[in-house]
Amino acid sequence: MRKGYFIAAAAAIFSLVFFNQLGCTEEANPKPINQEEMIALGKYIVHTSGCDDCHTPKIFTENGPMFDTTRRFSGYPADEVLPAIDMSMIGPDEWSATEKHLGAWVGPWGISFASNLTPDNATGLGAVTEEMFIKTLREGKLKGVGRPLLPPMPWHVYGQKTDEDLKAIYAYLQSIKPIKNMVPQPVSPDKAGEILARK
Repeated sequence: MRKGYFIAAAAAIFSLVFFNQLGCTEEANPKPINQEEMIALGKYIVHTSGCDDCHTPKIFTENGPMFDTTRRFSGYPADEVLPAIDMSMIGPDEWSATEKHLGAWVGPWGISFASNLTPDNATGLGAVTEEMFIKTLREGKLKGVGRPLLPPMPWHVYGQKTDEDLKAIYAYLQSIKPIKNMVPQPVSPDKAGEILARK
């Protein structure tokens, strides 16, 4: 009788350990998500991470600025003229400032512009590979190898996301409508005053 209990107990322990290990193995090797799920994940991350705040132009309503969804993620509008500003107010111990779209910023680094994130080949991310995109956010360099990304782009934060998250962001941005909009190049600090003094 005792032998029977011993065998039953041993079998129960073996089963418990076996299925527990099986569960751990499944968690350690999660099922890869398909392209549709990847895009959905990317959409969720992008729409909840503040990307619209700088990269989408605004429409001004009685309730304040709203995202212009017809130009979503197209960056600072190429045809927009920057308003004049007193550069004596700008500096490391003074102010940094932005304009009505929150797409152009001026500070000690000069003037920076929110880039076009749509998959337009000529003016957006259409010609940027997944590897270049991830390297950009990991290392803070344009296309992973170019000039440094400028404030206020929080690449230090986004660069901490998982590979899967960054791949999902890339997949989503490649799936949206391409918009042709050639965002201006950054302006160095020594040229910013000249440009922003214009009336």
